[in-house]
Amino acid sequence: MKTHENFTSEEQALLSRYVTNTDKTIFVLTNLPEVIKGALFSRYSRSTLGLRQLLLREFIQNEESEFHAIQGTQSSDKSQEQSILAIERAQNFYDRILDGYGDDSIGELGGAHLALENISILATKIIEDCRIGGSPLEKSTRYVDFSQKVNGDYLFYKNSRLLESHHKDRYLEINRYLFDTYTSMIEPVTKFVEYLMPHTEGVNDAAYKRSVKAKALDLLRGLLPASTMTNMGVYGNGRFFETLISKMHVQEIGELQHIGQDCFEELSKVIPSFIRRSHPEHRHFKNFQEFFLKNRTLIKSSCNRYLSGKPTTTSGVQLVDYDTDAENKLLTALLYPHTELSMTQLMEIMRKLPLSEKVALIDQHANLREHRRHKPGRALEQIFYTFDIVGDYGMYRDLQRHRMLTQERQLLSTHLGYITPPEIEHSRMAPKYHEAMSKAAEVYEKIAEDFPVDAQYVVPLAYNIRWFMHINLRSLMWLVELRSTPQGHESYRKIAQSMYHEIERAHPLLIKYLKFTDLKEYTLGRLDSEIRQEQKNDPGL
Repeated sequence: MKTHENFTSEEQALLSRYVTNTDKTIFVLTNLPEVIKGALFSRYSRSTLGLRQLLLREFIQNEESEFHAIQGTQSSDKSQEQSILAIERAQNFYDRILDGYGDDSIGELGGAHLALENISILATKIIEDCRIGGSPLEKSTRYVDFSQKVNGDYLFYKNSRLLESHHKDRYLEINRYLFDTYTSMIEPVTKFVEYLMPHTEGVNDAAYKRSVKAKALDLLRGLLPASTMTNMGVYGNGRFFETLISKMHVQEIGELQHIGQDCFEELSKVIPSFIRRSHPEHRHFKNFQEFFLKNRTLIKSSCNRYLSGKPTTTSGVQLVDYDTDAENKLLTALLYPHTELSMTQLMEIMRKLPLSEKVALIDQHANLREHRRHKPGRALEQIFYTFDIVGDYGMYRDLQRHRMLTQERQLLSTHLGYITPPEIEHSRMAPKYHEAMSKAAEVYEKIAEDFPVDAQYVVPLAYNIRWFMHINLRSLMWLVELRSTPQGHESYRKIAQSMYHEIERAHPLLIKYLKFTDLKEYTLGRLDSEIRQEQKNDPGL
């Protein structure tokens, strides 16, 4: 649709670099720094002008905005320095707009791509706890070999608190021992995988080798300690990063505090107006810090006062709570948008509806799905389940990244036992694997006496952790079907399959929505996926 706005040829020339068109009602912003985009949209919500008119009048043609210096049309070091200085000079201008024309949600209008390199696996989990507004991507322990050394040592986090204590030697020794064990087992485990699943005729060689490598690293990743250094990338909006940095500032783990400070310094070069309230001296952060610390103190003291006993160590999935009126809630929400009746009226009608009618409607609705990417409507979000789960930390790292749910975990320890892949258990390498787990547990117990939080760094990924998951049926459907696919890791495939069976027992009618859950067992699970990838790369295959 054509816009009613009229721009002169000179204005069109000015705008053409920053918008995809000047004559239509729908367009995209281009070549603008995040601080300008956020401030522009913030002002947009309180103005009768179109976005392009605002961009012209209050930014491009406004000297106070430092627009031409900030937008950085050149890429030289000098222009980058000038751009940083311009942002600093214009800071009051942008802060005034963001404070005066918007609320916290304005922080979602600007974002940044943040790279975090050489941080521990333990730290990545805390960063990924902030799941709304951010999209993390972490280096895989299934496809990347972690045996390399840099400057003569393996890449694991050198915890300064432990290195300054009497635990220094045991901390360094156990980490190096775990990496030595991991490294020494790569070649024999790879050969063992090849022996168990030999290369058959007709299977592409490159696909087979990649699948074997992935399987071998899969089997061995449980040896890697939580201190293992990794890389991750995060795209997030300003509100997400402000919350993330604030939370890192108050962590007990020193590494997270340092990461938080570094993130603040780097993001301040790109989206300063959006994250300024996470500065340790800002009144907003100080208020948050006071609340957070009081909350942590209260909960810890309550645990010490009321809780005792040893934890159960059985791994697996337990459904501890679910909707007992789920079918009626589902049908009520399903029909609600297409009627003028109140929810109370609808619920009463559904409760009186014959069971055969309910079964028929649910069957017909569930059968509309032709593959797992067909997602039923939001009616399924009315149904909730709460699971108590015990599973290995390596597997938890994959399940934790699902966002549309509520999760809380306990501290990582060696108290809940560890998993041993069957392929390792039934090989000559089993004693070496178990010895590594045993030594790690001994060191953990000694360090935990003095530093229970920092002791997590020495726990191998094979050890179990306990967490709860509160999730709606629509999100659960996606999680279970995705994580049960053949190329998935065996550990989280079992968790997904267990969730399926728990729902099947609780709600036999609703389990029909999870129709694409794969309940089979596989050996070389990624092989089909790798073959398909090779076929894409080489159409002749």
